[in-house]
Amino acid sequence: MAKKSRTRPETPGSAAAASGEGQVGPRQPCPCGSGKRYKNCHGGADGGATAYVARPFAGLTMECDLVALKELVPAATAPLTLRDDVENPEGRAVRLCTLLPGATPALVREDGTVWLGLQVQHAYGDPSRDLAAVLERALAAPAGEAVVVTTGPGAGPRLQDLVVDEPLDVTVHDGFGFWADDLDEETRAAMGEALSQADSAAVPTVRLDGLGAAYWCDVSTKEHLRWVRPEPEDRLLDALARLHAADASRLTDDSRLVGMFRSHGVLCPVWDLEVGTGADAVQGPAERFDAALTDALAATGSLSSAERAARNGLANRQVTIR
Repeated sequence: MAKKSRTRPETPGSAAAASGEGQVGPRQPCPCGSGKRYKNCHGGADGGATAYVARPFAGLTMECDLVALKELVPAATAPLTLRDDVENPEGRAVRLCTLLPGATPALVREDGTVWLGLQVQHAYGDPSRDLAAVLERALAAPAGEAVVVTTGPGAGPRLQDLVVDEPLDVTVHDGFGFWADDLDEETRAAMGEALSQADSAAVPTVRLDGLGAAYWCDVSTKEHLRWVRPEPEDRLLDALARLHAADASRLTDDSRLVGMFRSHGVLCPVWDLEVGTGADAVQGPAERFDAALTDALAATGSLSSAERAARNGLANRQVTIR
């Protein structure tokens, strides 16, 4: 893994500083992924369609699972509880989904249930604002309609303003059969080929119990544990470095902490596992590692030379997902 992006130190009063992340240089690529320079996109005088937010789901208990479902997990769903003050005239339930057919932002099912997609094709700088805008449209749309997005959301609430702050009750699916779980047999059969194609790209994934956004997956040539963590980057890197330098960063004898993803302002350490390890065999070691990491996070004092070297190695094995 190689570090893919760099940011300048934050400056007081900047939007990035307010979010706790480094400021992007004006001539650097915009972090929204548009391909434009930051000064010509979300760093322009008008801030683009929506100001770029480095950590869009900050403050939500479900933050790490939102990032995992948006970027790492192929097929999963979770009920989303709306706040009582949210305008919802039909009293619709909301189901959060990793991916919907055609990467559709939202579907209003015939029974009125809103399916809200996380893996979409649009990006306007603040995924939290994007999701809130789609959700508001879906709550007002007729049953049976799809919500599409062609322009930025503009001003308005963010996801944090619309949902109850609680952990997600995530269900990881073997494939995308959930797309048809409320349809009649004839319609389900008509979707057979599309479902088969989607399922062929779904990597087997399991969410570990009681460990937050820790997901085992099998990519056939290797197994991985991907664990989205809520701690600030510098603090987490220090703690991981302490464990790595002490040869305490392995989960099993044949596993290896190989690097980490950075996405939406949080880090996701990644371990390589031997083929055949399985999710059950990782559960106990991951629990023990979590306890050791908690102790390392609480440690004070400067890093040793070996720990600094370990930290540099880990920092250089980061891939930024946009």
